[in-house]
Amino acid sequence: MEKMDAVTLLGLIAAMLTTSSFVPQVVRTWRLKETKDISLWMFLLIGAGIFLWMIYGFLIRDLPVIAANMVSFMFVSLILYFKIKYR
Repeated sequence: MEKMDAVTLLGLIAAMLTTSSFVPQVVRTWRLKETKDISLWMFLLIGAGIFLWMIYGFLIRDLPVIAANMVSFMFVSLILYFKIKYR
């Protein structure tokens, strides 16, 4: 395995921080089973954007872009699932 360069490491750290920003919303929604304050359109748009970033990451073969957007897409999908389930 190749040694990770500083730029890739920076990207992975940034990816971890931005992706983890969805965790409090997922946990809160799961615990309270409440989604009235969550915008369906906002999460649909952010989900579509994240999906496109994920495809972009695969096309350019960029690990931080792929990893961040795969995990972010999972969290956004979970929030959308809760939004629909707990209407």
